[in-house]
Amino acid sequence: MKKNNTGNPSDQEKKNRFPLSPANFALMAASAVIIVVGFMLMAGSGSTAEQFDPSIFDTRRIVIGPTIALLGFLFMGYAIIHNPKKRK
Repeated sequence: MKKNNTGNPSDQEKKNRFPLSPANFALMAASAVIIVVGFMLMAGSGSTAEQFDPSIFDTRRIVIGPTIALLGFLFMGYAIIHNPKKRK
């Protein structure tokens, strides 16, 4: 049997609508940038067998970078579940 496709256009629009809006994608892109910045702050040269590098215990690498990355991951969760209100 062939289905009758005489439903309301609004019903058809609801079926074709994406679950995430462009605002969600913009927020997710911003949070991805925050995560990358956090990882860049954690990056740096390490110690070798011949020489100890004390910068591996720098505050930027063990406190600030991971904190910013964690905030980026939390913001990513918010960006996914964010439901922008539609204006009428």
